[in-house]
Amino acid sequence: MLLKLPRGIRWFIISFVLVLSVGFYTGLLFVTQTSSTSPAGIEENYLGNEEIENAEVMKFKKSPREMLTIIHTHILSMSLIFFLLGALVWLTRLPQGLKLFLTIEPFLSVLLTFGGIYGLWTGIHWLKYVVVFSGILMTVTFLISSIIVVFQALKKEQ
Repeated sequence: MLLKLPRGIRWFIISFVLVLSVGFYTGLLFVTQTSSTSPAGIEENYLGNEEIENAEVMKFKKSPREMLTIIHTHILSMSLIFFLLGALVWLTRLPQGLKLFLTIEPFLSVLLTFGGIYGLWTGIHWLKYVVVFSGILMTVTFLISSIIVVFQALKKEQ
């Protein structure tokens, strides 16, 4: 249990989760900078906007190499992020069902988000809605998990 760990290890965990959160939310800021938070923005980011005459920023369809790089790096890195955060969630005092949801759901969302982006790029346009929904769910799960871990690590041993 997280509460039974020595104080130094709990502070180590808190530091890790806080720095991990800075990295995670910086990535989300990047997504908002690329107009990729709406279904139309996601579609434009991966499929381009060359046909729009007065586009503020010209975007071109991503190449196969770019897509594979994006998908590969994000799935690998986010799997590690959610594995480490999930391991910490399993050390908390929460109901088993909630722990199971908070630790399994992010992996499904990672696959749906980046699989959806790839599917959108190949021409399945309705997947942009799956990408938005799974991305939101992944972010909410990260937020809840990280808050629970930090607050329980801050508690005094009982």
